Amino acid sequence: MRLARTLIGMVHLAPLPGSPRWEGSMERVAAAALADARALVDGGVDALLLENFGDAPFTMGPVPPATVAATAAVAVELRRALPGTPLGVNLLKNDARAALAVAAAVGAAFIRVNVFAGAVVADQGVIQGDAYGTLRDRRLLGADVKIYADCGGKHAVPLAPVPIEQLAHDLVHRELADALVVSGPATGAATPLDDLQRVRRAVPGVPLLVGSGVTPESAPDLLALADGLIVGTYVKQDGDVRRPVDPARVEKLVAAARRR
Repeated sequence: MRLARTLIGMVHLAPLPGSPRWEGSMERVAAAALADARALVDGGVDALLLENFGDAPFTMGPVPPATVAATAAVAVELRRALPGTPLGVNLLKNDARAALAVAAAVGAAFIRVNVFAGAVVADQGVIQGDAYGTLRDRRLLGADVKIYADCGGKHAVPLAPVPIEQLAHDLVHRELADALVVSGPATGAATPLDDLQRVRRAVPGVPLLVGSGVTPESAPDLLALADGLIVGTYVKQDGDVRRPVDPARVEKLVAAARRR
């Protein structure tokens, strides 16, 4: 998927089987995901990113097999309903290898990886990246799946201080990420322009995405630096990430992002 003023809409999954708030119906989970996905695509977004957002609290290690199976089941429905829309997968907190497996099985275009290099301290504990295992899985699977790696990350801080320029350089040149994502400190929090500028200077030829806090007001300035925006919180009803996608908010954000 070529990144150029690309808008990626978040499809936040309701709690999946085995998670604390699971409500017992995969039909309802899939229907809600499909409704959000259609609203995003109809409103003008270019791609979708499927995420097990409802499964909090998240594991610090590999996600359970039930999570992988349920995510794959919904991903198949999205691919069938919207075959022309690129799809990405993110399995929280940081199971890149499971996300890659789902992506390879359903024909998704990319995965997002929250911690691809180094280690962070998050609410789950200490989380380490596994670029080594993920890239070897990609080779073994023969999967043409791009890796969008967070440069810094939401709800986490580095275990040891690392300048964002060094992290960006390592992610690209040592961990071989295909694109970088720069976010604010938490879901829905604004992404600092200074961080975007520093990453852009460090790896000028690498695709760069904004990962949080996008609004119609901020979109033009962000796109002056970034190649694309991942949109989630703002496009929900009343800007509440727990609610369904609001088509009017999608259209407003898309119009602002497309404004030259």
